[in-house]
Amino acid sequence: MQPKVPLFLLILILTIFCACNGGDKQTLFTEQNNETIGINFANRLNDQDRTNVFTFRNYYNGGGVAIGDVNNDGLNDVYLTSNMGGNQLYINKGNWKFENITDKAGVKGTKYWSTGATMVDINGDGWLDIYVCHSGNARGNEKGNELFINQHDGTFKEEAQKYGLVDNGLSTQAIFFDYDNDGDLDCFVLNNSFRPIESFDFSKNLRAVVDELGGARLYRNDGGHFTNVTKEAGIYSSDIGFGLGVSVADINQDGYPDIYVSNDFFERDYLYINQKNGTFKEDIQNETGHLSLASMGSDIADINNDGQYDIFTTEMLPEGDRRLKKMTSFESYDVIKAKQRDGYYNQYMQNCLQVRNSDGTFSETAFYSGVAATDWSWGALMFDMDNDGWKDIFVSNGIYKDLTDQDYIEFLGNRDNMAKIAEGRKKFDYKDFTDKMASSPLSNYAYLNNHNLTFTNKSTDFGLDKPGFSNGSSYADLDTDGDNDLIINNENAPVSIFKNNAEKNGNHHIQIKLKGTGLNTFGIGTTVKVFMKGSSLIYYNQPTRGFQSCTSPNLLTIGIGKYKSIDSIQVIWPGNTYQLLKNVNADKVYTVKQTDAVLKYNWTKPAVKTLFADVTKSIFDSIPKHKEDDFIDFDNERLMLQMLSTENPYMATGDVNGDGLTDFYFGSSKNSFASIYIQQKNGKFKQIIPEDFKKQEYLENAGAVFGDFDGDGDQDLIIGVGGNADEAETPVYNPRFFVNDGKGNFHRDPERTLHAAVNASVIISADYDGDGKPDLFVGGRSVPGLYGCSPQSFVFHNEGDGHFTDVSKLVLGTDTKIGMVTAAKWADIDHNGSPDLIIAGDWMGIKIFKNNKGKFAEDKQLANYKGWWSSLEIADVDGDGTLDIIGGNIGLNSKFRASFERPMEIFVKDFDNNGTKECVTSMYKSDGVNYVFHMKPDLVGQMPIFKKRFLRYIDYAGKPFDEVFPAEMLDGAEKHQMNFLASAVFFNKGGKFICKPLPADAQLSMINTILCADFDNTGAVKIILGGNFYGFKPEVGRLDANRGLVYQYTKNGFTYFPASKTGLNLNGQVRSSLGIRNAAGKNYYLFGINDEPLKAYELR
Repeated sequence: MQPKVPLFLLILILTIFCACNGGDKQTLFTEQNNETIGINFANRLNDQDRTNVFTFRNYYNGGGVAIGDVNNDGLNDVYLTSNMGGNQLYINKGNWKFENITDKAGVKGTKYWSTGATMVDINGDGWLDIYVCHSGNARGNEKGNELFINQHDGTFKEEAQKYGLVDNGLSTQAIFFDYDNDGDLDCFVLNNSFRPIESFDFSKNLRAVVDELGGARLYRNDGGHFTNVTKEAGIYSSDIGFGLGVSVADINQDGYPDIYVSNDFFERDYLYINQKNGTFKEDIQNETGHLSLASMGSDIADINNDGQYDIFTTEMLPEGDRRLKKMTSFESYDVIKAKQRDGYYNQYMQNCLQVRNSDGTFSETAFYSGVAATDWSWGALMFDMDNDGWKDIFVSNGIYKDLTDQDYIEFLGNRDNMAKIAEGRKKFDYKDFTDKMASSPLSNYAYLNNHNLTFTNKSTDFGLDKPGFSNGSSYADLDTDGDNDLIINNENAPVSIFKNNAEKNGNHHIQIKLKGTGLNTFGIGTTVKVFMKGSSLIYYNQPTRGFQSCTSPNLLTIGIGKYKSIDSIQVIWPGNTYQLLKNVNADKVYTVKQTDAVLKYNWTKPAVKTLFADVTKSIFDSIPKHKEDDFIDFDNERLMLQMLSTENPYMATGDVNGDGLTDFYFGSSKNSFASIYIQQKNGKFKQIIPEDFKKQEYLENAGAVFGDFDGDGDQDLIIGVGGNADEAETPVYNPRFFVNDGKGNFHRDPERTLHAAVNASVIISADYDGDGKPDLFVGGRSVPGLYGCSPQSFVFHNEGDGHFTDVSKLVLGTDTKIGMVTAAKWADIDHNGSPDLIIAGDWMGIKIFKNNKGKFAEDKQLANYKGWWSSLEIADVDGDGTLDIIGGNIGLNSKFRASFERPMEIFVKDFDNNGTKECVTSMYKSDGVNYVFHMKPDLVGQMPIFKKRFLRYIDYAGKPFDEVFPAEMLDGAEKHQMNFLASAVFFNKGGKFICKPLPADAQLSMINTILCADFDNTGAVKIILGGNFYGFKPEVGRLDANRGLVYQYTKNGFTYFPASKTGLNLNGQVRSSLGIRNAAGKNYYLFGINDEPLKAYELR
């Protein structure tokens, strides 16, 4: 007989058990039971001989979601598109109950392969109509788009032909907006090309050639009938347009809507700026630095609450190592350069977050923001999931078959056969191919905005991480509780419907119903600005967003965080009238009518007098222009990650003719001439090219310095040799001595050549021993052909007549291979009267060699800040009387990730015993595992010993570094680390340096050059930063987000001078900078840019 358990003890045990288990954790979103709520929909595909992934390129692109109140009962209804099974309309009955009225409403559709859907009141009767796009492997009328006109009684009538909106293209989505501000809604139909990718000759750019079948189209609303005005409006409509995403907003805030089109495959995206006269100017190359390669979905919203619209596009870069190396093939550097040359611009495999700057350009921040890699992504939605007042990012993810599995492509796919199949010239049984394809469900991404331009993936915490194959997605308040719920159209699975529980987190909201006049009844294109105690939000009423989907046109839901009321709301309507709502209480719905807007809004921005004026054309008769040669480092070293041969132009200053005016040297790459620019009394510069410079055109010029090295009272010039093309440690790399005759004429003196056969990244002079003669430091950038090996650096003592003695070991220590030096400065940082030597470079810390009357000792306190340093400057940044160190680093906006706990590492060794050293790089990823950075083709191509070990891609993908390179393989390897990537100021506090990273804007690109000056005579040092770097391996991408930055340090931290105030436009790879005072006492600021003309600015 079992003993009885007392009741109180049983209750206690159950209580403890329940407490320990905690039940299901409350997530921000809760998935609804479809059967319970009455939405039983799934976009299921049925492979057929006629239609499958081999006969129709976009077979797995999936369906869309459209949300809106079609019966005007105050509840948002749902329309879902299906590729093969018929579309469905569900009426919201309240309390999470829906009714399928598809058949009654007559909106199932009769056409083949539905894609995007949009709800719009096209005829201005106050009732939402539904426009549905069609695509597929169809012919003739099977693929024309459909327009369902709301009959106000629960039924719809198809009238696309009547309205002129049939459009027989391979349509992805349509977006309605009033582009000409005439009071009615026009239509942009995004189409995808009919042609197979393999049929294009990329060298023949067909962008301007109109294709009557493919290509996007703009339709103007002319009194209820739509007229094709594509060509006259300046819209591209060619068969290289592989449009997958279209977004509209007033990007430049001039009162007229602009258009962003994201294109798949090789064609670049389009950014159409409205010219206010019925035409558009495509301007993406002037406003952005680079784009997603195979752009998919897109959205436009203000992601950082600065009052400007930003752009997000999705692509297919996987986050994890296994899928990256199994599913991904990057274009070669040669291919990228060829596509850039042929007009396809700068495209890379990554999501792009284009953050708008104050000067009207965009800085791409996806890696910094943490949103660059979300795998095979479709929907891109920027909306405030938790109502905290900051827009978050949702990405729908997954493709039903692993089309880019590299093993499948390499072993099963015959490219010639595939091309013939795609073009319909070869019969085949598609199941022989599709059955062998893997199918890998993927989780969607939900990024929480951290309020600092970074995001954290919260898909698990938000309840949105269920793996699947998600395509179109949309959000709207389905249950009238003040937050945005989420609907996702999945492939071969039921639709996912999520209730948002943000109403339980204590954040507040406001909701706005817009009542427009005339034919734009829902106020499409209205701007809503919300002002709250020192902060503001901006929303643009455009329901079509993401991928093949649209949100509710009926209601704007705006999260306002903990505020229970807000100061005011400004509602600016198309046509530029506005009204102001004051003292608005939270958690209410406000109906705003255009008829009440009696104020006139002025979009004209007040003219700003900038700090600097561009004087390039006025001070040069012949503008210095650098021309890069065509050497590609990766052809010789497949495992190096960056080009070392594109670091010109180097510059240096000196008074070469003794007239009291500062002149400068402008360096060159191979097959070009270096120059000297002599300043004239009128402040202009005259170019001279000494004959001995012309004799050196076969060399890559590097670091250079002026100085009276031979003691005759004039400025001589020493020029280093650099690059990565010539054989290492040969006399060709010795720096050359050019003697000045006292009048500014230079000739080379071979007997005074410095014996420092090294790629000389920097040459600087100072009298380190106080004997009155300038001595030299020569920094070794690299060992040509052996990336990762530390070259030797040199210190030379001047013997007084232009001859130098190598004293490197006396200054630098016994090992003069101190690292891959990129920058160095002489400065008396300890104020003892002797210049100290500060050095930085790639894969190394900042080295300080303190000088005590000619005797040096290394101060190692910054040696562990091992970065990808590219520039240094010394200045009293905080005005405390001591010299601080400013370090320009690679920044935090690249694929590279490193920390003190998880450093990147590079190992150099002859791993395959073929007589040549190779470098391999490791990096920790988000899962905390250290992996080989390189892709399989590069690793096996450089070291064939790995071919048998990693016969298949899956054998290599996801393998930790120590499995690929066990400890015994690394024995004897030269090893370097990188653990600190941020550009920073090291503040000197009594000889101890305190690190303070520069602000976020300075971390978005590599900083190559730093100028410090009190240019406005306030007594405070300003920091001018120039940078960018394009020469990474394609899988790394490029850094181009710096267009010239200016900061000042105060007791409150760094103050940023926006580009709209400074007037600087330092686009390009800024390599060097100079400050020069002219004859009139004004300062010029010169910036040398790789493969572009120099830019010169003057303080106004």
